[in-house]
Amino acid sequence: MDYYSVYKPYGMLCQFSQDGDKPTLRELDKFPRDVYPVGRLDTDSEGLLILTNDKRLNNALLNPENKHYRTYLIQVEGLATPQAIHDLESGVEIRIDKKNYRTMPARARIVKEAPTLPARNPPIRFRESVPTSWLELKLQEGKNRQVKRMTAKVGFPTLRLVRWAIEELSIDGMKPGDVQRLEAEKLYDFLNIRTIKN
Repeated sequence: MDYYSVYKPYGMLCQFSQDGDKPTLRELDKFPRDVYPVGRLDTDSEGLLILTNDKRLNNALLNPENKHYRTYLIQVEGLATPQAIHDLESGVEIRIDKKNYRTMPARARIVKEAPTLPARNPPIRFRESVPTSWLELKLQEGKNRQVKRMTAKVGFPTLRLVRWAIEELSIDGMKPGDVQRLEAEKLYDFLNIRTIKN
């Protein structure tokens, strides 16, 4: 089995097949043909992506019953408030596929100092009259554009979204476009998955 962690850059499609002129995962490395992303990141999001041909791992991470935490660093428009954090942690009602959906309880906090991340290309828009702040949000679910919908719901639209970690596996020390090959045992350990099948 093959296992990779990837720092998906902003603007890259989370797939190998071409769609218009946007870059794809194919440009990062020569992956085996049967390797695919576990889950997705929107084109305008960046950060950790796991690629594998291990279907058991795919099921372990994507099955909602297994409840793996995904950690996001989010730059939002405006100065985030304790009330917004409370609402994010309690769960908010958002629209998914034209239906109301209440998010599961999450872990959230205001990041007092901006995290050390590679500069985004292109950079986010900057307006002197509108301050920004950073949040850390840990979720055990991954609905379509959920993080952006959640921060907008509490009054702080997302400007930059970085998936920093899945459980203990993170992009710490990586830069956009980096690919790391991983050993099965180490990866399963990082992800807090007990059973390892060869």
